[in-house]
Amino acid sequence: MSEADEQTEPRTRESLAADLRRLGVRPGSVVLVHSSLSSLGWVCGGPVVVVQALLDVLGPAGTLVVPTHTGVNSDPAGWVNPPVPESWWPVIRAHMPPFDPALTPSTAVGIIPETVRNWPGAVRSDHPRTSFAALGARAKEVTADHRLDSGLGDESPLGRVYALDGDILLLGVGHGNNTSMHLAEYRTPESPVAEHAAAVRTAAGEREWATWTEIDVDSDDFTRLGADFDAAHHPSIGLVGSARCTLARQREVVDFAVGWLKENRRRT
Repeated sequence: MSEADEQTEPRTRESLAADLRRLGVRPGSVVLVHSSLSSLGWVCGGPVVVVQALLDVLGPAGTLVVPTHTGVNSDPAGWVNPPVPESWWPVIRAHMPPFDPALTPSTAVGIIPETVRNWPGAVRSDHPRTSFAALGARAKEVTADHRLDSGLGDESPLGRVYALDGDILLLGVGHGNNTSMHLAEYRTPESPVAEHAAAVRTAAGEREWATWTEIDVDSDDFTRLGADFDAAHHPSIGLVGSARCTLARQREVVDFAVGWLKENRRRT
């Protein structure tokens, strides 16, 4: 039996918008969305309709934010899925195209963020590995001045969403995909640091292989952290289409995660 056969009716722009309102998405708010299109069921119009429904609910004063990460732009010495021969490493470091907000596609974040990235009027932060794209009234504010050594820290769109008291919408995904918890790692003194690298554009428009030091993030325990957050704060949980979704204030998530990481995470 196909997915369409199992649904009583197709998901539409109007039905998704109604579900989002019922969940608690508010006009004028800043919402960081992590998503899985397939979890919504059969959508008439696919990812374009999902983005339209989100924008309908947020309205002209609202702002939609999505991750548009590019993890492949990194040091091949750390690649494990799959690894590449060590003899290739110098070639990759010398020839990896520099990150370009307008051209570089996002990877491993789903088709909805890539749809937002290509949407008319979208703006994208200028980080070679952990960029975010945004649409709406605060889009430029959210994506501006994304520091190289603060990929998911306070000087990133995550920190801007926190400053604006925005929300997190997990659209058919769990807390394992909740990048805002990484902001808590940056705010935890015990978090280890590591050297990172990527191909970047210089101010003169030239390509260079840049290295920098920042927090060595780890999401392995985010599912457990998220379950404890849900039990303590009772965020809004409901269906959008066929997807189980969570809507929460980002500040509550990050502040809870800082305390949780200090108490529960032990790194050597």
